[in-house]
Amino acid sequence: MIASKIISQIISPLRTSDTGEEALTIMNVYQVKHLPIVNNESFLGIISEDDILDNDMNEPIGSYRLSLINPFVYESDHVFDVMKKIAQSNLTTIPVIDENENYTGLITLEDVVKFYANSFSFNESGGIIVIKVHRNNYSMAEIARIVESSNALVINSFITNSFDSNELLVSLKLNTNDLVAVKGSFQRFDYTIHSSYTETEEFDNLKERYDSLMKYLSI
Repeated sequence: MIASKIISQIISPLRTSDTGEEALTIMNVYQVKHLPIVNNESFLGIISEDDILDNDMNEPIGSYRLSLINPFVYESDHVFDVMKKIAQSNLTTIPVIDENENYTGLITLEDVVKFYANSFSFNESGGIIVIKVHRNNYSMAEIARIVESSNALVINSFITNSFDSNELLVSLKLNTNDLVAVKGSFQRFDYTIHSSYTETEEFDNLKERYDSLMKYLSI
């Protein structure tokens, strides 16, 4: 999935002639804290809620000094890169530009969250096993073979790592809720099982986290 596929069709960019008060009103309506500034099709920068509050709200935003260094993504950037840049700059929206560096739209944090929520086999039936693996010993091919030896399949995987640790947490979504045989196979191959979840337990957990995030985004 690339950036152009999840562009928001609702929020319009700001113009340099818009006042800080007008910009803040739009932010409040759409519950975001960042909006792009565009002149015709040219992307000029992104303004934050703090930028507005630090200036005279009756003045046009074109006179403001912006605190952010023009973060953006290209239409062809992968959604992983979109999420990375949003996280790096702690944004609620990020502008999207084409190969000629013309503005084509924006992506909100909520758009990205919904994409992840509706992707990666979250809706597929099955349990989850999280195993702990040393970085140097990680092999997805071997992990998949172990799962398949127990008559199960990996339908999705996710890796969590830390820069100050040599261990990885590998989360495996399987096509079965019966995890006993798979867990036994991992233990026979000396893998450490960090945790495991049945479909009901994990669905409730994910739903609770998703609902909490949506509530936070709407504040």
